[in-house]
Amino acid sequence: MTRHFLRDDDLTAEEQRHVLTLAAQIAGDRFALRPLAGPRTVAVLFDKPTLRTQVSFTTGIVELGGYPMVVDGKLAQIGVRESIADTARVLGRQVAAVVWRTYEQSRLEEMAEHVGVPVVNALTDQFHPCQVLADLLTIAQHRGGVDALPGTVLTYLGDGRNNMAHSYLLGGALAGLHVRVATPAERQPDPDVLARAEGLARASGGSVTVTADATAAVSGAGAVATDTWVSMGDDRSAEEAEALFGPFRLDERLLAHAAPDAVVLHCLPAYRGKEITAEVIDGPRSVVFDEAENRLHAQKALLAWLLEQS
Repeated sequence: MTRHFLRDDDLTAEEQRHVLTLAAQIAGDRFALRPLAGPRTVAVLFDKPTLRTQVSFTTGIVELGGYPMVVDGKLAQIGVRESIADTARVLGRQVAAVVWRTYEQSRLEEMAEHVGVPVVNALTDQFHPCQVLADLLTIAQHRGGVDALPGTVLTYLGDGRNNMAHSYLLGGALAGLHVRVATPAERQPDPDVLARAEGLARASGGSVTVTADATAAVSGAGAVATDTWVSMGDDRSAEEAEALFGPFRLDERLLAHAAPDAVVLHCLPAYRGKEITAEVIDGPRSVVFDEAENRLHAQKALLAWLLEQS
């Protein structure tokens, strides 16, 4: 059976733990695994702007022994010039896996339905699961390992309905974390995602909380994360974003309520003075560049595992 990673809960809790453990091993020995030796080709498709995703996937595929075939989505016009199903049937006969950074989750699901090789979500409007794998790996590195993740309080501040909030809810609950989302009432998470996360948390011993009280959400947290207030494709003005999300800005005053050894996460790019202050993101608790590097290790582990399973 072909396995895909379209959203965080495509892995079981045990599988997620295995991938994270493998990622930690890869971080210590980057060239230990070569499942793409040949080289085998991985199609890496980009419909949205990218830096970390392109760098980490292309580097990782090469280090796994493969060849990253980067496809410009605007040039290919997948789903416009040619149907997603037909594109999938072409790719599936020639590549070992497909990595796609795109818009609607349904596009990714259609690709997975027809391609016959593993498909990885490199970001959609609804989810960003590879980023959350990297974030969990980063938290584990700073808290004593993957086995130390269960019971950790992870607070996310900002837009509760964006892809990062949704993936923190699912991926964090799967790992047994106590996930707190601090967001305005107008930007609550998708109810179906929230319900799924609550179910995962009950099984893992974690919990999920959504609140408009930023201070309460950060209180005692072991990890505090935020994200840009205006996601790609969002037509909200800077003034509207400031009015809506200003109370959730991660500054030193708010961070003081977290645990003394709390780490600060941001998936980048960051806008200093908006969702996070320079003092925090450039301060001693910030691990954002460890987090950026860990995209490489987490995605290599994920690809290796998916290839093995499929």
